[in-house]
Amino acid sequence: MHNLRSGRVDCAPEQVPAGNCARTAPEPGPRRVRAARIAARTAARIAARTAARIAARGLHRRAWLHRRARLHRRARLGSERLTTASLCDDRHVDLGKVGVWTFYRALGEDNAGAAASLAERLGFGALWIGGSPRLPNMRPLLEASERLVVATGIVNIWHYEPEQLAAEFAELDADFPGRLLVGIGIGHPENTDEYARPLATTRAFLDRLDRAPAQLPADRRCLAALAPRMLALSAERSLGTHPYFTAVAHTRTARMAVGPGALVAPELACVLDEDRERGRATARAYAEHYLGLRNYRNALLAHGFDESDCVDGGSERLIDEVVPQGSVSKIAAVVRRHFDAGADHVCLQSLGEPAVPIQAWSALAAELIS
Repeated sequence: MHNLRSGRVDCAPEQVPAGNCARTAPEPGPRRVRAARIAARTAARIAARTAARIAARGLHRRAWLHRRARLHRRARLGSERLTTASLCDDRHVDLGKVGVWTFYRALGEDNAGAAASLAERLGFGALWIGGSPRLPNMRPLLEASERLVVATGIVNIWHYEPEQLAAEFAELDADFPGRLLVGIGIGHPENTDEYARPLATTRAFLDRLDRAPAQLPADRRCLAALAPRMLALSAERSLGTHPYFTAVAHTRTARMAVGPGALVAPELACVLDEDRERGRATARAYAEHYLGLRNYRNALLAHGFDESDCVDGGSERLIDEVVPQGSVSKIAAVVRRHFDAGADHVCLQSLGEPAVPIQAWSALAAELIS
């Protein structure tokens, strides 16, 4: 179940197949007992080493306590592999209600640490990085903050092998437990020559992720989903969905498609500029590229817009809905409409301010975060 106040995703009992969290095992024989003891001792040693490493890094105590509890639970379970029963433990990704969205090309890699530190200090729950980033590039953001969740928005599956993605996630999660969310997406046919069968390709990618030697659990990933079947897959195989360049009506559709327990975390680009003409020009310059991509265009056409809204950088009606501009109160009103439509978390992409958008993030935080 998703906690609408905190952004926390808790495990609901009905989400776990019956019998997975509590089963009666047959009486073990001597060999199984010895094997279990050896496995338990090994797991305990791993727990101790991991504890020392995490403590040395000075991670936030609450995150460390969550990690320690999971490691000791594994030690008690011995050699049993965690399967769907892992959904019964206390892992969660606490995104909060409002996050910020950017990408390294706009931010500048040298500013990454400062951006993460600022986002956390202002009270944002998550910092989303777009442009199909490599997971090792998330480390500076995690190191520069203590509680902030860092999320990818998104990793393009055509640019990653699932096994490598899982291994890179596992390494970062060991050092920064509960603070990395991997957004995954299929990309666009206009940008990828190999693009084909998006639903089947995404499902096959997730299958390989689940079979990988390292684990990237379903509750630590989300899918960029726009159409109904991909939305359904996001609820079935991940924490939920992270839609991009969508209207409030799509957020309502997404909530209906994924149900009450899955994450709906739309991105919302915005221009904090009270000069009406300049603000709209900035918004249209940004929107023009995305209006030329079939997936985004089709999602808008399915949610109240027509072809005339999608030309020349977008009609006033479309631009004001999808890329709101103006005062901070006007932008906040659109954010609240997304919440009313069913969003759990909204991540704001501020346009028009170079590098780290200090002024925009500060104003948005003051308006939206109590």
